[in-house]
Amino acid sequence: MTATTITAPVTPSGRVRPGAGLRQTVTMAWRSLVAVKHNPLELVDYSITPIMFVLLFTYVMGGQMAGSPDAYLKYALPGIIVQNTLFMTIYTAMALNTDLTKGVFDRLRSLPIARSAPLIGRITADLAKHVWAIVLMIALGLALGFRVTGGFGGLLLGVLLIVVFAAAVSWCAVLIGMLAGDAEKVQAFGFTLIFPITFTSSAFVVVDTMPGWLQAWVNVNPVTHLSDAFRGLLLGGEIGRPVMWSLVWAAGIALVFCPLAMRAYRAKA
Repeated sequence: MTATTITAPVTPSGRVRPGAGLRQTVTMAWRSLVAVKHNPLELVDYSITPIMFVLLFTYVMGGQMAGSPDAYLKYALPGIIVQNTLFMTIYTAMALNTDLTKGVFDRLRSLPIARSAPLIGRITADLAKHVWAIVLMIALGLALGFRVTGGFGGLLLGVLLIVVFAAAVSWCAVLIGMLAGDAEKVQAFGFTLIFPITFTSSAFVVVDTMPGWLQAWVNVNPVTHLSDAFRGLLLGGEIGRPVMWSLVWAAGIALVFCPLAMRAYRAKA
């Protein structure tokens, strides 16, 4: 009996062809998505936790912050979605760190696939999970009385903007995942970084209510721009300046952290 080995098309230099690399990236993304079926606890992070965020902020803080839960939900829901999306990028770092420490990348490296396929596949799968969480939170908001007065087009553009920003921040998460010693350190460092950035923004409170010295930071905080842009797209408010600055921040983050993350990835994987 003879065995047949199926290998990916490669160029004479040993590099995987672009078309094959794309297919391998899609396969790795699907692998990450299918893993949810075998690890239902991930549904807590991407489903239950977002629901808890919306309910707690609306009904615990709503009366104090805006006079009623309904009024606060209209202001805070876009910010809650932004915060939850940024928090979930830490899961990308934790998953990559786990794959690295458990030797998954060592096994993948022995296969005739593009070296970037596992990494890009993981990021792509996590972006799909971000979309799921965003849709879930918007659906819950609609059930609680939130109304998208900016139209369906505004909703789609808002979701797309958040996904683009999350893709940029994911490169920062990749770098953390590559450099941290274990998943616990990834989580500790990631949440320590994201908590102050999200809460010192316009995500949950009006900037004018903050001390003047704090407003100087809040007005340039990328989370402020992203929250204001998403809020404007959903409700029909100002979008030009916040959308522009959100894209500028996303491009800047990607330009800085993508090369650093890829260098750390090549050194580890």
